[in-house]
Amino acid sequence: MTNLTDKARKVFAHDLYAKYTGVEIECVESHYARCRVILTGTHRNAMGAVMGGVMFTLADLAFAAAANSLCIEEDSDLEWVSLNSNIQFVSQPKGDTLYAQTELVKQGHTTCVYHIVISDESNRTVSVVTTTGIRIPKMPY
Repeated sequence: MTNLTDKARKVFAHDLYAKYTGVEIECVESHYARCRVILTGTHRNAMGAVMGGVMFTLADLAFAAAANSLCIEEDSDLEWVSLNSNIQFVSQPKGDTLYAQTELVKQGHTTCVYHIVISDESNRTVSVVTTTGIRIPKMPY
């Protein structure tokens, strides 16, 4: 039997923007995900800093994988999507890899809240994201 991480990777293989930016799912468990991106020159802005959109994309995929973990496991006809996200950039990352880890704050029947911490390879927090999700019928893709 395939584990939840493998199932999530298969589901989110259709997330082409994350794929093209190099964001990968490392681990998915119930209400938890860890994703990473290996930084290249294409992830940097004109000043050489990591683009904020890279961190947001990393956090967004981690949220989607964690929030939908049970839907994936149960092959549900419902799914969680982002309703609102707030990101704070707290320090410039060092090294070549960023990680996003989720923490479920609250999940109700129709809404959920996740806290996502993005850290660099030295485990230093570089940004924090709070995402509110809403449960909707699964979209036919």
